[in-house]
Amino acid sequence: MDLRWEEAGWERLTGRTGRRRLPVWDCTVGLVVGDESVLLIDPGSCLREGAGVRAEAELLTGRRVTHIAFTHGHFDHVLGGPAFAGAEFYGAVGLDRLLGTPTGREEVRASAVGHGLDAAEAAGAAELLRAPKHLVSGEWTLELGGVQVLLANVGPAHSQYDLTVLVPGEREVVFCGDLVEESGEPQAGRDAVPGQWPAALDRLLSLGGDDALYVPGHGAVVGAGFVREQRDTLAALFGVSGA
Repeated sequence: MDLRWEEAGWERLTGRTGRRRLPVWDCTVGLVVGDESVLLIDPGSCLREGAGVRAEAELLTGRRVTHIAFTHGHFDHVLGGPAFAGAEFYGAVGLDRLLGTPTGREEVRASAVGHGLDAAEAAGAAELLRAPKHLVSGEWTLELGGVQVLLANVGPAHSQYDLTVLVPGEREVVFCGDLVEESGEPQAGRDAVPGQWPAALDRLLSLGGDDALYVPGHGAVVGAGFVREQRDTLAALFGVSGA
């Protein structure tokens, strides 16, 4: 156990990866440390939270965060993004239609307020929020120095624009976003595509394999068995057949 990470409230997963479970919505923030660059996954729910995550990440790594990946466009995963000025942002193709338009940003803002975020905080973050510059349609290999991270567009499923992050190493780590949830039942909102969700988890499992660590958008780290069980539960719930 890396006590420095633990004392800061972060869970060290492998030599190059860690994550933090943020308060209130239990949203996971992921961190991948390369020799030259630092990738952060899902920067929190507001500017205040994003700024805190940025300060912690820079303290732990000794470098600024250079890359941000959005796993999807829900407020608790994106509204901290404007706290990372100067970073390169990545997301699934189509996420620009949500985060890059006034109508889309208003949708994110309203959802945040509806879930209990302070109205002024939600409005301030939504006003500064911008679409990711780099849009992933299939797979994108990101070189961080000493580690090549795979960004994979596996949706739509939990949302219209689902992106996962796979990190090789002594044990592969898969940041799943809300395609996988451990602390509660998977949430299928109005932007979900339930009929394709099981197939997205099949793809996730094929990319990560049986021995990977799967990091849910909410909850504790799980193994492939948990992901398979959740896949089968979703298939039964939504009447989807097939392997």
